[in-house]
Order: sequence, then structure tokens, then C-alpha cells
Amino acid sequence: MQSKGFEAWLNEQMAMPRGQSHWDWMVANGYAVSTNLFNFSGVDNTIWRKLMSSPDVLRQRVAFALSEIFVISMDGLPVSWRGMVAANYLDILEAHAFGNYRQLLEAVTLSVGMGVYLNMRGNQKADGKGREPDENYAREVMQLLTIGLHKLNPDGSVQTVNGAPVDSYTQDDIRGLARVFTGWDYDRPSASVPDHAARPMAFSASRHSPEAKSFLGVNLPAGTDGVGELGIALDTLANHPNVGPFIGRQLIQRLVSSNPSLAYVSRVAAAFANNGQGVRGDLTAVVRAVLMDVEARTPSTQPGSGKLREPILRLVQWARTFNASSPLGQWNVGNTSSASTRLGQSPLRSPSVFNFFRPGYVPPGTPLGSAGLVAPEFQITNESTVVGYANWMRTVIGNGVGEVKADYTPWLPLAGDAPALFDALNSLLAAGQLGAVSRATVTAAVASMPVSTEVNRINRICATVWLIMCSPEYLAQK
Repeated sequence: MQSKGFEAWLNEQMAMPRGQSHWDWMVANGYAVSTNLFNFSGVDNTIWRKLMSSPDVLRQRVAFALSEIFVISMDGLPVSWRGMVAANYLDILEAHAFGNYRQLLEAVTLSVGMGVYLNMRGNQKADGKGREPDENYAREVMQLLTIGLHKLNPDGSVQTVNGAPVDSYTQDDIRGLARVFTGWDYDRPSASVPDHAARPMAFSASRHSPEAKSFLGVNLPAGTDGVGELGIALDTLANHPNVGPFIGRQLIQRLVSSNPSLAYVSRVAAAFANNGQGVRGDLTAVVRAVLMDVEARTPSTQPGSGKLREPILRLVQWARTFNASSPLGQWNVGNTSSASTRLGQSPLRSPSVFNFFRPGYVPPGTPLGSAGLVAPEFQITNESTVVGYANWMRTVIGNGVGEVKADYTPWLPLAGDAPALFDALNSLLAAGQLGAVSRATVTAAVASMPVSTEVNRINRICATVWLIMCSPEYLAQK
């Protein structure tokens, strides 16, 4: 990146082909078989495979960020071919990571994964006997995926009247959209092959609510074509003025900083509104604006700058930094959700549609709260997760996980010089953020270790890596 420059590197990454999809890997490795009809065999493997080794690292990073906004969870997919459903959903996020937001929204809406997770699949019109259209997706598509709870200014600040936030939608809007989102179900499902899990849901007019519908200022007359109604609804949501600041701020939080300034949010929202060529929702332009903003590229000492590194990203950084490989191609890291014995977080396994942590989470009784700052990742940070992470990573750094192991060979020449080893790894892992006190502590500990054999030297490298990755200065990335 330093030799090419930021812009050239971004262009190269955004143009890079996706490589083997999660779906194709599952099929090629024998997971798309009826014995896996009701389990997730292979999904964790392919997720870690791409996060840790795929050359399109920026796409992987953005797709992971999107998975924490457009949330489905493997814990909420009680459906046949559930592993293939999850694999397809991740492929959708990858495919649209640098695409258009409106197209991403439609692909997510009609995916089997989201359809099952938030109950749009099988949603039917009222029957006059007490059954009403399910409102779950109608509510969450507004609250979480598009416009948020309150009307926003272009800089993401909340609009108020007499000091009270202005709601961005009402219960009537939810009810109207719920009727729009009726009539969709699996497209030719089969218990023998999983192909329908990769197809958008299909529309059935007989199950669709035929009556007039109103939502967000839009009025649809009775008898409007159901497929057309869905398009109008998604257009309305995607064109709402809240979307740029609402989604833009969350992308900044996931990729750069928990507390972006209003000006930063405004600049990213402007890129969402217009990519410079009159196109709205161009995620390539949005991601570029997020990563190239002066607040992303300039070190800051302002309160609230930076973010806590979430555990998944720490593990992925270790794997990529030290060229971790899976000789048999298994990538069998597994489910890392255990808070006491692993990371306390695992991809596509959040406990609810609200992700692992809320974008507005404030740790109670802390100086952060007193300062009016949010710290989303602290919602999954406690005594158990801190100790569990440190203990597990000590084993992972030293021995690998499953058959995934790092290559420390390039660092062997520095192993005999504890300060030089620390400086190199501090720069690489933490952008040099560990200060003099941490440097003295780590180098003293490592210098006391034997150095005579290659095993001794690798142990020194592992100890340095582990101590850096457990330090507060590393965990709180600036």
C-alpha cells in the first residue's frame, strides 16, 4: 500500500475478482448433501477461509461490516439447508459490497436467509379470522437497515421538536409495509438439493395483501401488483434522506472510529447521496469516502477517536499478519462464540438482529458515558471475555487453531533482539501505538527467555505477539 499509494491500492482492491464463493466452496467440499440438511457443517470453515486468506481483503472487510448491519444469525435459521442459506447470504454481501445500496437492499430482502430470519418468508395476507401480516421485517428494515428510529440531519444529528427527537416512522408505516411484504416464499424448494437457498424468494399473488397500503408518505391503491409494490417500497426506503447518514455513520464505526464527527458523517452521507456522477447509494464511493476521509487518515488525540478492536478482527489480523495457512484447506477454526474459552464472538452468530453490539452503546458508569461518547464493542467486553480472549489467543499464537497455523520464519532474525522485535511487531500490529512503558515491560519479559534454539526464538516471537495483542494500547485502536 505504501508503494502504490492509498488510491491505487483501493482501486486495485475494489476491482479484484471475488474468487471462489462460499456456496461453491461448500459444494466442492461435500457439504451440500442431505446429511447436512439441518446443520451448519462447513459454514464456519468457509467464513474463516475467506476472512483469513482471500486476497480481496477489502471486500472481505466491508462484507463483514455489512454482516453487522444487515444482520442474520445462524442461531435464528431453523430451516432446511441452513448451512447453504448462510453461505448464500454471505455471498450476497460480498457481491454487493462495492455495488449499489438499493440493489443490496433488494438482494437482502428477497434472500432466503433474511426471509427466514425476520419472518418475511411465508408472510401472508390477513384471512379475516385473526391472522394479520407479520410486521417483523417491516419494522426492522426501517429501524436497522435503512432509516433508523429518528429523523436525521445530513450530518447524522437527530432532528428535534421542542427538544424531543422526531420519529422517522409510525406504527401505521409498519403496518402498511407489512402488507407490502406478503406473498413471498421459497422458489421451488427441495429436500434433495439446496438450489432454492441461492435463489431469491418467489412471489405468490394469492398470498399477497390486495388492499390499499400507505407508508412513509406513499399511497398504493388496492390491487397494485405485488412485485411492483415491493419495488416502490424499497425505492422509498433507499431514497429516504436518513439512509446516507444512518448507514454511513455505521460504516465509519465498523471500519474506522466509534465516534466520528458530524462533519465526517456529513461527508460520507454526501458521497452516498451522489458519487460525483449523479448516482445515489454507490457503496464504492461510500467506502472510499469512509477510508480516505481526513479523520481516517490523520492520527488524532481527540477524545473518542478510534475504536475498540472487536475480537474477530484481532484473530483475522493475526492470521493475515503471520501468513496463517490451512494445509488441508479445512480452515477448521470453528465457532468462536464462547466468552470464557474463545473470542466471545463468531462471524454470523450474533445473539439477535441487533448484532453483537449496538452502534449507540454506552458502557454504564464510565467516563465514556460522562463524556457523551459511545463504545459499541464494549457491549461484549467484560471480565470473562477479556480473560477468555487472552488465554485462548496465547494458545492460538503458539500452536495455531485446528490445522490453521502461522509462519513466524520471517521474524527469526529479530528474535535475539527483544527491543528490535518489539518495535517491528508494534509497528505492524498496532501502528506503533504501544508506548514506552509497554515497550519496557514486553522487552524485559521477552529478553528473559532463552534464545539458543530455533524453538526458543519462535517462543520469543509468540510471546511478543501475544503481549502486544493483549495490551490496552493495541485493543483500543486509534
